[in-house]
Amino acid sequence: MEPEQPLDYGLVMLRGMVGRCPHCGKGKLFARYLKQVDACAACGESYAHINADDGPAWLTIVIVGHVLASVLLFVIPDSTWPDWLSMVVWLSVAVAMSLLLLPPAKGLFIGALWRMGQVRG
Repeated sequence: MEPEQPLDYGLVMLRGMVGRCPHCGKGKLFARYLKQVDACAACGESYAHINADDGPAWLTIVIVGHVLASVLLFVIPDSTWPDWLSMVVWLSVAVAMSLLLLPPAKGLFIGALWRMGQVRG
């Protein structure tokens, strides 16, 4: 029997980003919003030893910050909105973007760490 070839990083991270098992792509990676499963229900691959730490939060902040800063620098100078409305709208957009990006970012990190063979120390 031939040894199993390692999976491509891009495929593994893409599977993680969509919330699927990085190994088989079939089982769910998350039990809840950001709670990863201990093991894949489809293939049995263990994820209990993987700890993404602050990586997903960092990536989310970088993406949201760069996108919103660009939009705000383009929109705000010509805006006639009152200050309170701008704060409500842009803070709401920032929170919504953060909540939407966190699970894919965590999946990406879990997939990359699994592929590298990371172990919690």
